[in-house]
Amino acid sequence: MNPTDRVRAAYTRLARGERPEAWITLRPEHDVLADAARVEARLAAGEHLPLAGRLVGVKDNIDVASLPTTAGCRAYAYRPTRTAPAVQRLVDAGALILGKTNLDQFATGLVGTRSPYGAVRDVRDPARVAGGSSSGSAVAVALGIADLAVGTDTAGSGRVPAAFQGIVGVKPTPGLVPTDGVVPACRSFDCVTVFARTITEAAQAVALMSDAAFPADAPLAAPPHPIVAVPDRADLGALSPQWLDAFEQAAKSLEANGARLRPIRLAPFLAAAKLLYDGGFLAERYAAVGAFIDSHPDEIDPTVRAVIGAARDIPAHALVADTERLARLRHEAMTAWGDADALLLPTAPSHPTIAEVAADPIGVNATLGTYTNFCNLFGLSAVAVPAGEAAGTNFGVQVVARGFADAVATDIAALLAGEAPIAVRDRGLPLLVVGAHLAGQPLNHQLTRVGGRLLRPARTAAHYRLHCLATDPPKPGLIRVATDGAAIEGELWQLPPAALGPFLAALPAPMVLGQVHLDDRSTVTGFLCEAIAVRDAPDITAYGGWRAYLASLPQPPRQGG
Repeated sequence: MNPTDRVRAAYTRLARGERPEAWITLRPEHDVLADAARVEARLAAGEHLPLAGRLVGVKDNIDVASLPTTAGCRAYAYRPTRTAPAVQRLVDAGALILGKTNLDQFATGLVGTRSPYGAVRDVRDPARVAGGSSSGSAVAVALGIADLAVGTDTAGSGRVPAAFQGIVGVKPTPGLVPTDGVVPACRSFDCVTVFARTITEAAQAVALMSDAAFPADAPLAAPPHPIVAVPDRADLGALSPQWLDAFEQAAKSLEANGARLRPIRLAPFLAAAKLLYDGGFLAERYAAVGAFIDSHPDEIDPTVRAVIGAARDIPAHALVADTERLARLRHEAMTAWGDADALLLPTAPSHPTIAEVAADPIGVNATLGTYTNFCNLFGLSAVAVPAGEAAGTNFGVQVVARGFADAVATDIAALLAGEAPIAVRDRGLPLLVVGAHLAGQPLNHQLTRVGGRLLRPARTAAHYRLHCLATDPPKPGLIRVATDGAAIEGELWQLPPAALGPFLAALPAPMVLGQVHLDDRSTVTGFLCEAIAVRDAPDITAYGGWRAYLASLPQPPRQGG
């Protein structure tokens, strides 16, 4: 379906009035069709547009030029002249903005009911909440009207609604995606997030939105058999029996797909989670919009007014004390985390009805953040993914990884969801391997343990010879020759930039790293060998590669009857 047809199909769906409360402002169809025509013209001119024609909903606390930003409050509305950089990057990649989506007012809530534009209802069961605060964004994607939607996540707002709506929510490391043009909730912990129906789509969008801010040693992939920490049953007491069974089934599924599970106690994580709303950090919400709320009390949702207003008189020393306590809890939590690659958690402990939220708006909301509130406080990344159904509702889990280990979180989430590993935007250094570092070979762990990612099979240009070296473990030596060369099979890997220097320093003789020419006329860093070392080494070039040579060797006899 081309961009124009995709736009027309979406507006046909919108005309049916499916969950109209999910939207605050919709762009006129003819404006979006005009954008679609421009995207088609760019494609015809040969421009590469990775999101060509993808329809996007934008949470209405994020600026889109010429559309009002309300943050869920009519009196607060303003009309920005610039689109938030994170959203503009999607547009530059060919995405088409449909409009602005509903939210808990000032992004204060995990329920999606605290809005004068209406409570956003669950797609499957209209008696239940959609989840918040990015309620409209999640519902727009779950209905299939939008392909992608942009939200925010401070306490779980980009993950809880994803779980309730049975879709994917990617919350990057705080600071990775710029928050310019976003009405702040808690400025120190706000994240711009993405909703999609697949991990691949969401991760691609986040990569396009992100700054080039990864540390040089940030991993590009999860290891082949990641260690995943899983909480003890005692820390999952907030789950119903059906949801507990669903969580344990998700953990078993992850294990069956190659992960190694390790128990962990959640006490420091859960203690930190309470700091976001029960302590000094609440002052950040008052700093963001408190003065406006004080001057417009009748325009504010009563619960939002109560939550933010309570922070008015928090003393500075309380924020300092909670900052110190958070540092201690983070140290305790990450010590318990140990060498695990990720943490698997339920995304939410329950899926309440709209009536249950109305009866206890603060208590129910607080419970929903049990397993999400700590994440941004600790500077972590997370991916929320569907994990089946339980008790008649969607059930979801989240894969939480260290800060800037976003690729690890997406890879493990993909492992759980049955999707292919996620390709990372080009931010690593390519390395050609032809022997013992190939996938499945004895030294491959030296690449995977530093977060290296296999990109694709590769072949050298026809200027090389391959020899079998007498090393332990056995490995080949690749040398470039002036004549009688051949193309040699290998693999192209990508390593974090900081990993290549130590890798080179530890490289044993006679191996060296140098420039290798590939058959596609590109040049990459690769394993080569000192020419003197192959003088008496058997020439195995005729096999075309190390794996083919190994396959030709006599196999040891099998043991047993």
